Amino acid sequence: MATPNGAPTVAAALRILSFMAAQQGPVAAATLARSLDLPRSSVYRLLAELAGQGFVLHFPEARRYGLGIAAFELSSGYVRQEPVTRLGRPVLAALVDRVGESAHLAVLAGREVVYLVEERAPRRPALVTDVEVRLPSHLTASGRALLAALPREQVRALFPDPSAFTRRGAATQTAAGLRSELVATRARGYAVEDGEITEGLASVAVAVRDRSGWPVCSLALTFPAGDVDEARRSGFVEVLLRHAADLRRRLHGG
Repeated sequence: MATPNGAPTVAAALRILSFMAAQQGPVAAATLARSLDLPRSSVYRLLAELAGQGFVLHFPEARRYGLGIAAFELSSGYVRQEPVTRLGRPVLAALVDRVGESAHLAVLAGREVVYLVEERAPRRPALVTDVEVRLPSHLTASGRALLAALPREQVRALFPDPSAFTRRGAATQTAAGLRSELVATRARGYAVEDGEITEGLASVAVAVRDRSGWPVCSLALTFPAGDVDEARRSGFVEVLLRHAADLRRRLHGG
């Protein structure tokens, strides 16, 4: 817990930052000490050092601590280095080799999903989910997988009224319909879409979560709906879940 000269360890400081990053707001030093099983004196020393380096902010009136601008800069650097794209591309390639259908990786951006990587299977048609394409999240399997992993309150904030539901061709959605879809998605453990984006094509998708359970991205398979029966779809989902777990390990180390 401490180095030979008595200074708290780097490991303890990282545990504090990781715990704080998983919380909804600032936390008390006593909460950190209790939750991480660290001596309170060590926690205060670590918080002082982290605050001095800009990784932690102290809110004296509330007697709590939150993440500082240096922590934000670390996360920004992480995003700039495109880890999801870099680490996701080989996972998608392996997924396509395994099932022989096209796959893509997407992230949530407001009410839309943005497709970061697409891996097309041989002899399969081009998809509308090309790199950097944006589509309404509530109409796609990728978007539904990500929305289902969010707190219900956040989904309501994203779709507060009927004007929030973008229409695409004949495909549309309502608040009640989306709630029902997301309940079904959570119960199944994966999302589905059948002909709502491109007629004749269906998709299944799963969310890849970080250590706090927050959805980072989604992996999806798209295939001709008429060529794939329910048994084969179930097989796709099993393979998809395995590859999503692989990507999660690559991104978060476990």
